[in-house]
Amino acid sequence: MRAPAAAPPRRRGSFLFALFVVTALAVMVALGTWQLERREWKEALIAQLDRKLSAPPTDVAPREHWPQLNPGQDEFRRVTFPAEFIPGQEALVYSSGSPLRPDTTGPGYWVFAPARLPDGSVVVVNRGFVPEGRQDPKTRPEGTPSGTVQIVGAMRWPEPRGLFTPNDDPARGLWFARDPAAMAAAKTWGEVAPFYLDQEAPPAPGGLPKVGPLKPSLPNNHLQYAVTWYGLALVILISAVSFWRARRRGAAT
Repeated sequence: MRAPAAAPPRRRGSFLFALFVVTALAVMVALGTWQLERREWKEALIAQLDRKLSAPPTDVAPREHWPQLNPGQDEFRRVTFPAEFIPGQEALVYSSGSPLRPDTTGPGYWVFAPARLPDGSVVVVNRGFVPEGRQDPKTRPEGTPSGTVQIVGAMRWPEPRGLFTPNDDPARGLWFARDPAAMAAAKTWGEVAPFYLDQEAPPAPGGLPKVGPLKPSLPNNHLQYAVTWYGLALVILISAVSFWRARRRGAAT
């Protein structure tokens, strides 16, 4: 018996080219659609942040209710409570800037400190930002309030460590992730709340650390990305149609 004849090279090349075009179109349309979905998610996130951060502060939940708090529901909720900062206790978190604090620019440090509530419980407070060169408390001695103060701020939860997050240096009091439990363990602050507070009031005497309200300024360029992917898909489609038409004209001559 004769072996079946192989497909003509021209036909095989046309099939492979068509397969490439269809695959490229599918990928780019999928990426464009994904960017539109990301845009909806980002807009919903920004709206949620705006709603939470513009709401008036409420009293912080009592200590016995802390285990029921969760970041999905309670993160960025503004709260207030009277507390006294434990003197001589600070932990620094390196920062190169924050999309939630556009009034601060890096490099610099967030100053974390334990604050004792009237019932004896301890909440770790992000007291604000200090620029490079002002991380030593001796350079800002007037910045630590004495006595009980009414603290206002937004509840936050520890941030996950990224793949490239440097290792903390507790010996120098330096962290690269906002992890109050790790700070408390290293600096023997005792048991602390599962959340921390981004302080927005009152301002520190002398102006440092610099406190301020959180303002969402998250980038939202997903519509531009979607238009780019859809535009590339259209360019490929037009190029493929032009190529096929030119090839058919060449075959007809």
